[in-house]
Amino acid sequence: MPHGRDGLKNGAGETISSPSPDPFEDKILALMPALRRYSRSLARSDTDGEDLLQDCVEKVLARRMQWRGVNLRAWAFTIMTNLYRNGHRHRARHPEVEFDQALDLRAEENNADPLERQRLVHALERLSADNRAVLMLVVIEGYRYQDVADMMEIPIGTVMSRLSRARRQLAEAMKDDNVIALRRPK
Repeated sequence: MPHGRDGLKNGAGETISSPSPDPFEDKILALMPALRRYSRSLARSDTDGEDLLQDCVEKVLARRMQWRGVNLRAWAFTIMTNLYRNGHRHRARHPEVEFDQALDLRAEENNADPLERQRLVHALERLSADNRAVLMLVVIEGYRYQDVADMMEIPIGTVMSRLSRARRQLAEAMKDDNVIALRRPK
């Protein structure tokens, strides 16, 4: 299609204007990798994490008029945290039976220790949901303690104790899961 001064021309020669860029949606798109990481850590699975991510983005876009123009990232993470909590409570009250028992096929990784990622995933899964959420927000996403306290609607001291507990439990689990090299008998 040839371009006119005001936009693109369609097949009938009429000028159609291109949609104007939306800075709000651009900011949401920029947040997608961080939101995806956080949703997968909360949900403990890629598919459930993608569902949580989709629900979060849908809610953020539907409620964009409620955003006060301050820290979109924290606002979106708060929405995701609340969606996860509400869904978790709902699933606890209404358990589901999974029909799909297929194994997750994963790409082979080139780590020096091929079990390292698996041990880390298992160690993270053993953390409570609240401790894991605080750990992910502070360590992976780089939020300050006060930001996490505001997002999760808990005191800052609770954030610090949950983070300390999560780090300690993670370190112990990783230490306990280490493979001990066998020595040759003498």
